[in-house]
Parts: sequence; structure tokens; C-alpha cells
Amino acid sequence: MVGVQFNSNPLRLDTSRKIIHIDMDAFYASVEQRDDPSLRGKPIAVGGGGLRGVVAAASYEARRYGVRSAMPSVTAQRLCPSLIFVRHRFDVYKEVSNQIRAIFYEYTDLVEPLSLDEAYLDVTEPKLGPHSATLIAEAIRAKILTQTQLTASAGISYCKFLAKVASDINKPDGMKVILPEEAWDFLGELPIEKFHGIGKVTAGKLQRMGIRTGAHLRELSEIQLVKRFGKAGRHYYRIVRGQDERPVNPNRIRKSIGAERTFSENLKEVATMKEKLAYLTETVYNYMKKTHNFGRTVTLKMKTPDFQIHTRSRSFNSEVRKLSELRKVIFTLLEENIVEVAEVRLLGMSVSNLEREQEGEGVQLLLEFPEEEE
Repeated sequence: MVGVQFNSNPLRLDTSRKIIHIDMDAFYASVEQRDDPSLRGKPIAVGGGGLRGVVAAASYEARRYGVRSAMPSVTAQRLCPSLIFVRHRFDVYKEVSNQIRAIFYEYTDLVEPLSLDEAYLDVTEPKLGPHSATLIAEAIRAKILTQTQLTASAGISYCKFLAKVASDINKPDGMKVILPEEAWDFLGELPIEKFHGIGKVTAGKLQRMGIRTGAHLRELSEIQLVKRFGKAGRHYYRIVRGQDERPVNPNRIRKSIGAERTFSENLKEVATMKEKLAYLTETVYNYMKKTHNFGRTVTLKMKTPDFQIHTRSRSFNSEVRKLSELRKVIFTLLEENIVEVAEVRLLGMSVSNLEREQEGEGVQLLLEFPEEEE
């Protein structure tokens, strides 16, 4: 345990760890530009175009126009009239992601993937290279570029929170180190909307309270923050003081298996909704059967044309192991709650409380892309 006094910071923190957060730059879009030279230097969006499409990823050229992931395609096209839509190729992204992870494992076994394009690494005791997280991050980024022709950004610090924040500072193709003795002042100057884990809604609420930086946030006591934000308030109190003792966990728990689909036209008939849900349910069931991992809680997700999300769940004392039973549960949830929505643009279903909580990220079998239009 190493005790460090951060100026007026009274906390004594373990700063002996060396954590790297690697984040690929515009990963899906960059893969497409790599594989199709005609797309390089142009604003592109991976996802479905048309009236009901959704942007899954945007190149940096598109981001300059304000195009972002999860944005409706019509909005993205309005912001950037020259935007080029490219269909997703998840098998390719997965293959490249595996290449990148193999590089991580050359240096440490303590790798915690967050998604296909980002991960935490604990290199306190590296398998390869110098005992310098900065030099290891530089070596990893160089290997990724050489082997995949893609760029990655990195954040380095003594805890996961600071490493995550740091990786975003010099994007794209950049790196940022936050030393223990710099953390207190860095967090004090950091704009509240830049804190990882504080979303737009919470940031807006804090700003209306006059809290615009970490230094302002530190003026509130833990009790005050918990009263205003519940358990999240305790988290805010700690991270603004550089206190994050979460380990890099190579065995992240998979808590659910799900599938969802956005439709090219709103669904209005219950019979049609059941038809689509039957397909999603079979997809989830087949994955559970293949992995021998069933669950006790079934959840229905519905998104309306005005982007309101409705979820309803039902739990059982034992795992749902038959496709017919799973289909019956999801149909019942739909029938009991369809009165809340006249029509839907998205349907999804998931199973949680899994029999075996598996290693890795949560499984989303179908991402939010529209069905192919005729």
C-alpha cells in the first residue's frame, strides 16, 4: 500500500497499480475505411440508412458534423448530407477484436474487455516488456497499428476510472498519463460532463446546481450526494477524490442474453409483433441451448416511435428450459402490456438470472439495426 497526499486530499489511496484503458478509434467505421480505400477521409456511418435506420458508429469525418452512434439515420443525414452509410460486418469486427486482444495477452493476463473495441489492462506485474505502463501502452498501440492498420488511444493511471477518462482526452490516436500526484488537481479541473459515469441528464442537473467542475462537486458531502442521487452519489463522492479500488477483472460476469431488432416500419398489429418476437426468442433460446446456460428471468423490451422504452419482466423459481415455455412467457408479457403502446419501432427480449454466470461481456445477439428493406 502506497500512501500519497494529494495536496489537500485527506484520503490515502493505493497508487501502486498500473492500469491501462485501451479504446480503439471509431472502431467499426475505421475497419470499413481500412478495407475500402474509397471510404478513407470521407464521412461514413456504419448502420442502416433510410427512414428507420440507426447509426452504430461514425467516422471522425462524420463526427465533425455532430453524427454520433445511436442517432437515427435521418438525423445523421440531415446533419451531414454527404454521409455515406455502410452495412455492418460484425464477423469482421469480432475477428479484428480477437487480434487486438491477443496483443493484450502478450503483456498481461489481467484483461477486462468492455466491448469489442475497448478493455482495461492491469500491467502492475507485466508478462513482457518494461515495468512502465506508459511504455507498455505505447508498445501495444504500435503493435495494433502494425497488425491491423488501425489506431488506438490509451489512458494510463493507478485506477480504472482515471484510465478511462484519460483515454478520451487525446483521441484519436493519442495517449494520456495521469500520475498519482496529478490526480487531485486534474479531477478538480475536469468539467462535470467529462466524468465517466455521469450522463447528460445527471450532468445537466449538477450544472443547474452550480456544479460545473470536479472542484465544485467536492464541495458536497457524501450525505448530500446520496440524498440527491442515491447510491450513485456515493460513487461520485469517491471518484472525484480519485478513489477507485475496483480491480481489473478478467472474469466479468455475463448477466443476460438478449436480442432486439429495430423495424423499417412501426409495428401496429399484435400478431405481427408476436411473429417478430418468436424469431428473437428462438435466437436467444438457441444460444442458451448451445452454451447450456438458461435463466430464470424473462424481459420484454418495447420502444415506441417517440423513443420511449418500456420493459416488463417475469421471474421464475427455476430456469426456463423449453422454447415453447419461453415463447409463452414473452407473448404473455406482450399481451398484458401492449395497451401501454399503440405501436412499436423496436422489440427485444432477454433472459437473465442465468444458471451459469459466464465470463465475458453481456451477450446482445442482434444489435439495433433495421431489417433489410425490400
